[in-house]
Amino acid sequence: MTDDWKQDRIRAAHEGRNPTVLAKLPESFAVIGDTQYLPGYCVLLVDDPAVDRLTDLPRNRRLAFLESMDCLGEAVEKACSEMDPAFRRLNYEILGNTDAYLHAHIFARYEWEPAELIGGPVWRYDNNLRYGQDAALGPQHDALRRRIRSHL
Repeated sequence: MTDDWKQDRIRAAHEGRNPTVLAKLPESFAVIGDTQYLPGYCVLLVDDPAVDRLTDLPRNRRLAFLESMDCLGEAVEKACSEMDPAFRRLNYEILGNTDAYLHAHIFARYEWEPAELIGGPVWRYDNNLRYGQDAALGPQHDALRRRIRSHL
């Protein structure tokens, strides 16, 4: 499979071509991150690419998106704590600085992280580590993927 689905992740999710999709949730798609430098990293993609900001959604749909974020976070927390006793907590972020559609990042954090990085945002990690070959999503993450999906 080529990576052409990455050009339009939401459309690819609707068409069943986005291989990172874990589940369809209200107002969104739960996906596992392309990078797993922090195992369990997931993203909640809004299911309508025209939605740029949380406030673009009417209140009832906004609350549904946020409930889906909570649901995905709970699934990630359960899965990661079951698989790694050093699981520490989750970080939730809605940024919108790069991709022009609403999405929420869910990062699992661990006690084994370097002391100078553990207390800060994940964006302090070196890009070579975050997006390096060793962190790329692959078959080695299938058990984690199955476990997160089972908790959704």
